[in-house]
Amino acid sequence: MPTIADTIVETIHAAGVERVYGIPGDSLNGFTDALRRYGKVAWQHVRHEEAAAFAASGEAAITGELAVCAGSCGPGNLHLINGLYEANRSRVPVLAIAAHIPISEIGTNYFQETHPQELFRECSVYCEMVSDPSQMPRLLEIAMRTALERRGVAVLVIPGELFLEQSEGRRSTTPIRTLPRVARPTDAQLAEAASILDAAENVTILAGAGVEGAHGQLLELAERLQAPIVHALRGKEFVEYDNPYDVGMTGLLGFSSGYRAMESCDALLMLGTDFPYPQFFPSKAKIIQLDIRGEQLGRRTPVDLGLVGSVADTIPALLPFLGERKSSRHLERSLKHYASTRKELDDLAVDDRGRTPIHPQYVAKLVSELASDDAVFLPDVGSPVVWAARYLRMNGRRRLVGSFSHGSMANAVSQAVGVQSAAPGRQVVALAGDGGLAMMLGELLTLRQNKLPVKVVVFDNSSLNFVEVEMKAAGFVNYGTELDNPDLAAVASAVGLFARRVEKPGDLEDALRDAFAHDGPALVNVVTARQELSIPPTITAEQVKGFTLYALRTIMSGRGTELIDLADTNVFRRLFS
Repeated sequence: MPTIADTIVETIHAAGVERVYGIPGDSLNGFTDALRRYGKVAWQHVRHEEAAAFAASGEAAITGELAVCAGSCGPGNLHLINGLYEANRSRVPVLAIAAHIPISEIGTNYFQETHPQELFRECSVYCEMVSDPSQMPRLLEIAMRTALERRGVAVLVIPGELFLEQSEGRRSTTPIRTLPRVARPTDAQLAEAASILDAAENVTILAGAGVEGAHGQLLELAERLQAPIVHALRGKEFVEYDNPYDVGMTGLLGFSSGYRAMESCDALLMLGTDFPYPQFFPSKAKIIQLDIRGEQLGRRTPVDLGLVGSVADTIPALLPFLGERKSSRHLERSLKHYASTRKELDDLAVDDRGRTPIHPQYVAKLVSELASDDAVFLPDVGSPVVWAARYLRMNGRRRLVGSFSHGSMANAVSQAVGVQSAAPGRQVVALAGDGGLAMMLGELLTLRQNKLPVKVVVFDNSSLNFVEVEMKAAGFVNYGTELDNPDLAAVASAVGLFARRVEKPGDLEDALRDAFAHDGPALVNVVTARQELSIPPTITAEQVKGFTLYALRTIMSGRGTELIDLADTNVFRRLFS
């Protein structure tokens, strides 16, 4: 008779799961042994359980289907928590199997005792403990369905000895996969939306990740409304390609054309976005928000009309209610401003006549130009996200995955493990910060051990760079952000990766080409300018005051050379280039 562990493995395999990420441990032995005996679901070994959860989130983001990670009791599964927060906040379906101490010892302060069902409650959509074999596989099926339907993390806590108990058996259920559905507002609600849009002179669309799969419908709507389309970061990969209405991104990492198109509208149509920054919403416009999750309506800014439905299903139903728009002035002004802004950004992404250190914009632009047409890019949180948002070009086949909602350091390489595992024939490029790479440096060993041909491009500025920018804006002297890095290419080479260190702009293209052509994991360590500034699309009086205070305090602390480097990097070199 099969064990509980056997039943788990068979059930997840029927749902399309091909691998489980984790590190083995005594309380997991029954489960990992079942994987070994079954032979159709791989154990994908990593060097840190946090990376296991990040890897599962990366796989789920690419496939849209359930991905699985596991951790042994106590510290083992506790390490999963940061990656599970990432998966839950990015709304990707992940099942986490959290092994537990023996049932008879719970509550006795036993060796490695924690309370997983309490620990994981906040970062999951379902979290329950199996305390009797008769609960299985029903609780497993509930967990899997909940993860898929609510697009989040389900945690199943299982005491280690239960894996070895005999499964009582239960009639097999239909394979648990993502189910198609149609979801749109009522005709009365669509008519109300059309009335607001038709009455507006200047309509702008703000599109997020919820427009995935609705690119054609989005363009048709923009054409009817003569509306510029602004995108949030998570919408970039689904919005900006082949889009004559695209005017760029808004938000802290965005640029001025996206901000201007929203600020100058009198009706804003939000499509599938939970854009989090209230200060970037228009001050006077009427706002319509469409989202598949009704609980998100009005969460970031007051709305005049909230609609529940998918973007792909709603736009075709809305179009017949809309009148014909005669004026295209707002769209034309917005596109003109975007063309100017785009040129200014591209003018910064140059080799600066061979001078060093290298501008990070130039690194991101070259990566975009040299990467394959279906590459998956994974930027680390911090400055790599800024340059990815501004310089990576999407084309409808490329993907952009990251910790864009949770905002965790060290996501890039760990998520790349999952993406490359799920898509072995696809080019996967991790844009790593030097701080993020160092935080989870052991995952370079995971790339080598599992023969995953991930390409890691390191923005090596010897600092926690984005933190330094935040300090400057708040008026603080940079402190505690210095990174005394070794030669990260030498480190990567020592653990068995193809690696190159680049200090001169003229060497960068060849190094990237060689790394991208290599048939295994590769790392290019690029020494980039530490004082590069990423300016948001609008600057508040508080930020101006903060930067002024930073300059004064830096001089008074005897570190005035930092200001000279700052001016040289961001002003003088560009004026005279």
